[in-house]
Amino acid sequence: MPRAGLTPDRVTAAAADLADEAGFEHVTLSALARHFGVKDASLYSHVRNLQDLRTRVALLAGGEMIDRIAAAVAGRSGKDALAAFAGAYREYALQHPGRYAATQIRVDPALVTDSAAMLRTAEITYGMLRAYGLDEPDLTDAVRLLRATFHGYCALESAGGFGHPRAVQASWDRAIDALHIALEHWPREEKSDG
Repeated sequence: MPRAGLTPDRVTAAAADLADEAGFEHVTLSALARHFGVKDASLYSHVRNLQDLRTRVALLAGGEMIDRIAAAVAGRSGKDALAAFAGAYREYALQHPGRYAATQIRVDPALVTDSAAMLRTAEITYGMLRAYGLDEPDLTDAVRLLRATFHGYCALESAGGFGHPRAVQASWDRAIDALHIALEHWPREEKSDG
C-alpha cells in the first residue's frame, strides 16, 4: 500500500526540487526517503531504481523547459524567435540548476521517442529554425551549435566563470546576434549526386 500519499509524480517532483536545492548529483533514493519520512524500500513501489528516478526528473524538467520556450517563441520568427528561445532556455537553466542538469543526461532513445515533451522540444526547435531555410543535415548541425552555445554559456555563467567587468547580458545579446548571422549565412552541405 502506498505510504505518505506517494505517487511516481510526487516522488519525481520532490526529486526535481531536491536537484535544484542540493544539485542533481545529490538526488538519491535515500535522500528522498528521508524527505518523505519513509524507508528507502517504500520508494521502489513508485520508481524502479535511481536511474529511473533521474530519467523521470530529466523528462519532467525537459517538459517544463520546453513549455517556457514555446510560450516565449509563440508568434515570433527569425531573430526574434531565436532570442526568445535562447532567453527562455537561459532563464530556466539559471533558475533551476538541478533540473537543468537533469536535462543534460543521456536518456534511453526509446523513452525519448515516447515522450511528448521531447517530441515537442524537437518540433519547437526545428520550427524556430525553419525561418532560416535550413534542411537536413544542416538543421541537425544548427541545433547542435545552438545547444552547445546555450549550454556552455549557462554552465560558465552559473559557475561564475565570467570574471570580466563587461555585463554578462551584453555578451549574451552579442552571442545571439552572432548566432543569428551564422544561421542566416549557414554554409550549406553540398548534396552528392552519387
